[in-house]
Amino acid sequence: MTNENVIVLDFGGQYNQLIARRVRECSVYCEVHPYTMKLDEIKAKNPKGIILTGGPNSVYGEGALTYDRALFEMGVPVLGICYGSQLMAHVLGGRVEHAEVSEYGKTEVNVTKADSALFGGVPQKSICWMSHTDRITRVPEGFTVTAETKNCPVAAMENAEKKLYATQFHPEVMHTEHGAAMIKNFVMNVCGCAGDWQMGSFIERTVKSLKEKIGDGKALCALSGGVDSSVAAVLLSKAIGKNLTCVFVDHGLLRKNEGDEVAAVFGEDGPYDLNFVRVDASERFYEKLKGVTEPEKKRKIIGEEFIRVFEAEAKKIGKVDYLVQGTIYPDVIESGLGKSAVIKSHHNVGGLPDYVDFREIVEPLRLLFKDEVREVGRRLGIPEKLVRRQPFPGPGLGIRIIGEVTPDKVKIVQDADAIYREEIAKAGADKDLGQYFAALTNMRSVGVMGDGRTYDYAIALRAVMTADFMTAESARLPWDVLQRAANRIVNEVKGVNRVLYDCTSKPPATIEFE
Repeated sequence: MTNENVIVLDFGGQYNQLIARRVRECSVYCEVHPYTMKLDEIKAKNPKGIILTGGPNSVYGEGALTYDRALFEMGVPVLGICYGSQLMAHVLGGRVEHAEVSEYGKTEVNVTKADSALFGGVPQKSICWMSHTDRITRVPEGFTVTAETKNCPVAAMENAEKKLYATQFHPEVMHTEHGAAMIKNFVMNVCGCAGDWQMGSFIERTVKSLKEKIGDGKALCALSGGVDSSVAAVLLSKAIGKNLTCVFVDHGLLRKNEGDEVAAVFGEDGPYDLNFVRVDASERFYEKLKGVTEPEKKRKIIGEEFIRVFEAEAKKIGKVDYLVQGTIYPDVIESGLGKSAVIKSHHNVGGLPDYVDFREIVEPLRLLFKDEVREVGRRLGIPEKLVRRQPFPGPGLGIRIIGEVTPDKVKIVQDADAIYREEIAKAGADKDLGQYFAALTNMRSVGVMGDGRTYDYAIALRAVMTADFMTAESARLPWDVLQRAANRIVNEVKGVNRVLYDCTSKPPATIEFE
């Protein structure tokens, strides 16, 4: 990368992606790395700033995650958040102790140093998001307390001379009212970033590097029809044209009529300079998934079968050196980074088999977040309908069916999901939604239809509002929309006698069911 950059060192925090996302919003490139990244490797990247994430440990506990004091003596600005703030205090000679009163959730914070570079333009009193059981009880030498709360005397501290800043609260989450301003203050004012991370230059550099990398070689693109793989495909078509073959694997786990829709966009009559192959592999996938109920096992199976189908298609085409995937940055991080938990293995990251029969996997979007991918799509001239297409997981309906996947269950979900999406669209209720879908639970319950007893499945409906897909709030859909959808599903979808609505946020839930 030639851009100025900020490095996020991950100490196991649940909001590591959000921190990077907030930095990117300042048009500054940012990468997340595990806390085990060596100091020499950090220096080699010549970062403009470093941010230390939160984490579940106590800095004074046995086996606590830590870092060398030299990190704070590099002359590079450092911002510690939550655990990162406590680590800064602990390593530099301050004191961190168990708090008499823990703080969780929305908390009023009082800025006590109005001229702090971190709090420029931030009101003296505002709401922040706290999540801690330890607290800093003595700041290191040379530090000044810059903010406090009722139960936390060091809600923020700084050593302005050495450009070391820390907040006990989380400025990266939307619940901290002026958190985005604080991140911007650190990145632009403290680190001195100009903001040179632009999507136009990203496209130009990426197309150029793909041309140089692949040359006259042939590439096979794993095309799902979603925004990520579609943008990856168009980037590759601009770079290598007809040397790209897009293989669309219809694994039988797609939404209703989706296979035909994808073929209409990328097939022979589409506007793109590429080869398109559609493969019906539904029976193959159903057979592999027979009897499998564990979510991670499903993902691994689907991921491996994708690769095997692509390998088989590549052999038909001839020698193919490169496999192109629409992997994006959240896929990489959620699949496990350093000491961070594996939230779920994405089929194109943690779900890949150990052996792949291609010289190299090419992932042109691996550094981007979802909204950045959409912006690239617009700049490439991809139709807005496709750019704004509802996100769909790689494993498809396989992870929207709790328990074993069967063709009958797939049809139930397809029909219920189509009705739900149709009713939301008709009501114009989709404009602020990040994602919405129907899932099939493994719960069966007694119902009554006509004069008879039924014992059928329950469908769960979900709709969330999110800007970055790292956190999400359950959408408060109009009751009449939900009621119409529920009535239609029960009456029109065979095998369903009950409809539920999932009102859980992320966290603690994920957006998908498995």
